Amino acid sequence: MFIQTESTPNPATLKFLPGQAVLEAGTADFPNSDGAAQSPLASRIFAVDGVRAVFFGTDFVTVTKHDDAEWDHIKPAILGAIMEHFQSGQPALIGEAADAGHADHDGPDAEIVSQIKQLLDTRVRPAVAQDGGDITFHGFERGVVYLHMQGACAGCPSSTLTLKMGIENLLRHYIPEVTEVRPVAE
Repeated sequence: MFIQTESTPNPATLKFLPGQAVLEAGTADFPNSDGAAQSPLASRIFAVDGVRAVFFGTDFVTVTKHDDAEWDHIKPAILGAIMEHFQSGQPALIGEAADAGHADHDGPDAEIVSQIKQLLDTRVRPAVAQDGGDITFHGFERGVVYLHMQGACAGCPSSTLTLKMGIENLLRHYIPEVTEVRPVAE
């Protein structure tokens, strides 16, 4: 098994591409080891000293390190953990399904929210997945779109620029009712 690695815009995060499906659909975010018990793969990765967060996409794993950890020291152990997992035949997640994405929204803004979600799914999420992350819709209120950043995007130095200059401008261009985009922490 050959696992490719790619850098991301976040210097604390690397993207690992195992060359096979990680999740059937959706994403799974493990901002710390607390929720990793439901994932044999995340548990193996968190066993590596220096790992702060793990995120799964359909065909990739992103790993965020602690500030005091060096990639040269922990990357071989992470590669080993990923390889060991795929050779074990275990699923990446046990029980609970992966997060399919956006929060539901009903009410008078349902049509606007539908347009926002469609733009996020077709224009934003594929580009963000290339960088090892994901962005999900969390709400729309009085012209403000609330988004949650995951994986390599969470804590990325350029995430504010991505939100403000990229996503906000895109949404405002296509949907005049959108006035601002703000991040939400989960």
